[in-house]
Amino acid sequence: MSLHLMTLFTAHPAKLINLLALAFAFPGSWLLHATRRREQRALANIAAQRRIQPDREPVLDWATLRMNRFFYRFGFACLGLALLVSWISTRV
Repeated sequence: MSLHLMTLFTAHPAKLINLLALAFAFPGSWLLHATRRREQRALANIAAQRRIQPDREPVLDWATLRMNRFFYRFGFACLGLALLVSWISTRV
């Protein structure tokens, strides 16, 4: 099995490097999508609470905002790394 992978790498190194880029891009894009959906659900929940209790001003708590910001940064970093690795594969 390892011999087969070694010959695949020597025959097509750019394809395997692109596979690595895909391995970085998929989790990053999924994380961005999941964070955006979670943010939209929270805002919809806030809008529903505002309709029920118009005198109160519901807002997202600080921890949720920090968590969303971290997930956005990490997701974009994964996509940037995938782009860099894919660009490197064109130079091989």
